[in-house]
Amino acid sequence: MELLEAIRTRRSIRRYADRPVSEEHLLAIIEAAMQAPSAGNQQPWHFLILTDRDKLDAFPSFHPFSAMVRQVQAAILVCGDPGTGPWPDFWPQDCSAAVQNALLAARDLGLGTVWVGIYPVEERMAGCRRLLTIPDHIHPFALIPVGWPEGDFGPADRTRPERIHWERW
Repeated sequence: MELLEAIRTRRSIRRYADRPVSEEHLLAIIEAAMQAPSAGNQQPWHFLILTDRDKLDAFPSFHPFSAMVRQVQAAILVCGDPGTGPWPDFWPQDCSAAVQNALLAARDLGLGTVWVGIYPVEERMAGCRRLLTIPDHIHPFALIPVGWPEGDFGPADRTRPERIHWERW
């Protein structure tokens, strides 16, 4: 698949088929995420691969918008470590770039994903820390459920010419 096709056809998938996702696919997605740009190349991210059914099913108990995780057999939790370089305040942008790379890599592989925001909601971050024994200095950032979509990705045009400005507002 060409990159622009992956970008144009990526969707937030919330309904998944009951099919496993291979370790090879999960690692390919994380490898793509790790190719993202980061401030000063500090790469402040950590990735937790989740396949344990009890852990996946626990997310909706502290995150009200994560019910779809009960349908997948794998998810990736992206976390940020602000203490990895000289620009500690840029870790959210860095992790956002990593998440976007992961979503596009999954789309390229034919897998569905959805960006489930964790940071900056303290209850969600605390729930992740409790469930997964994440140290206090690490910030749970986003959960990416990964699975085979139940339906098609289908095209959608999100281009809004009225949001494009040249030289001035």
